[in-house]
Amino acid sequence: MINLKEQLIEEFGVNSIAENYNEITLTVESSSIVETCLKLRDRFSFDILIDLCGVDYSTFGSSDWQGSASSTGFSRARKKQEPKTKFSKRFAVVYHLLSVSNNNRVRVKSFVDEAEPIINSVTGIWSSADWYEREAFDLMGILFENHTDLRRILTDYGFKGHPLRKDFPLIGEVEMRYDEVLGRVVYEPVSIEPNINVPRVIRDK
Repeated sequence: MINLKEQLIEEFGVNSIAENYNEITLTVESSSIVETCLKLRDRFSFDILIDLCGVDYSTFGSSDWQGSASSTGFSRARKKQEPKTKFSKRFAVVYHLLSVSNNNRVRVKSFVDEAEPIINSVTGIWSSADWYEREAFDLMGILFENHTDLRRILTDYGFKGHPLRKDFPLIGEVEMRYDEVLGRVVYEPVSIEPNINVPRVIRDK
């Protein structure tokens, strides 16, 4: 019996398929995401969309820190390393699909342009994509064309920026409080000092 990976290679081509840690990833062009997802649902019985998220690859593979840690803290800092793997596009949308009847799982990845991060909605294929796409729009700034109600879902109506992008400031840009004199919520610039979110380094004297 032909396994799932061989079936996907036959349908989408060998260059589109990767397998790591016993997990299959199918990478497709953003322009063909609806066509691809329809094939996966109708021909491969992937009837459930488990998850959908946006990914920011801007610093993928780079690190400011030596990875070894002990009971006394991290070993040492090091100069920032250039990413080992560079992608041609910064953002991607990732779909996790499940076939209940065949007990199969597959990950679908599609890259979008940084200047115009737009991709077609798959809500017409899996209704569960509705809130997932709104979350990716809110937190990552990816636009889903033909989504019927693409609004922010986790941040406030007047919120600026997208918190899961890697260049978003860790302390945010504004803070809010209830003003008893005005009788309403007011927004103000953040009042805390910026902090570098890195491990503490303990050195021998």
